[in-house]
Amino acid sequence: MNNSIAELITERIDTMPPGERNAAQTLIANYPLLGLKTVAEFSTQAGVSSPTILRFINRLGFQNYPDFQARLQEELAAQLQSPHNRNESQPIQQDTTYPALEYTLENIRETFRHISEKQLGDIVRALTTARGNIYLIGGRFTDPVAQYMAAHMTVIRPHVFHITGQESAWRDRLLDMGRKDMLIVFDIRRYQESLLHLAETAKSRGVEILLITDQWLSPIARFARHVLAARTGVPSAWDSSAALFVLAESIIREMTRQPDQNTAARIKELEELRLKNRL
Repeated sequence: MNNSIAELITERIDTMPPGERNAAQTLIANYPLLGLKTVAEFSTQAGVSSPTILRFINRLGFQNYPDFQARLQEELAAQLQSPHNRNESQPIQQDTTYPALEYTLENIRETFRHISEKQLGDIVRALTTARGNIYLIGGRFTDPVAQYMAAHMTVIRPHVFHITGQESAWRDRLLDMGRKDMLIVFDIRRYQESLLHLAETAKSRGVEILLITDQWLSPIARFARHVLAARTGVPSAWDSSAALFVLAESIIREMTRQPDQNTAARIKELEELRLKNRL
């Protein structure tokens, strides 16, 4: 599977000069549609020159702008595929043994190959030093990952909440969200419109958003302060969440190791409460 342009940007953004970095960040915030516009439109929106845009796409490994746009069009088509489409496009396997393990391991390897230590470190610091509440939510198939992450984070630090219930009840949570808070959203293709609206409203209230998505990037990226992209595609009607779980566990592990976190004392107190109350 080819690297997505979002993955290439994450991998190389630290080496880009300021103008190209502006182009990269503007594209991520308007992914992938901005890249399908003309060079002139792209440069105007990014606030850089047209030659800077061309140097930017060259740095990503594309010989020219049409090649760059062709890759984005392929990604857009992949975003829009339904499970039915993906199932019909898979070749019939003569061998009945599905090589799920190899595809899953490769997804995990590729996910972490495109995430820098600095990027992960910045996210961990933001989560450990957040002065307000941390809210977590996912979509139809990714909310179990959000719930799993929230269960661990509740042990590590206070004021962690998994948003549950009907979408109409999410507004109740929005009432309590403000500038000191963070919202972690899991969203993979086909992206959930209600999560986009939640993130947009939370952003308008000053909430800092961490998006954990797939290699094609949920449109929530335009509102996110931090974006982590995991590989989810496998030769199946269904995407795989394995890399999402490993990414969540990596964040949890690094949060636990932060020296300014009083995690050990918190875990000890929790264990004492469980023993006392036989929980």
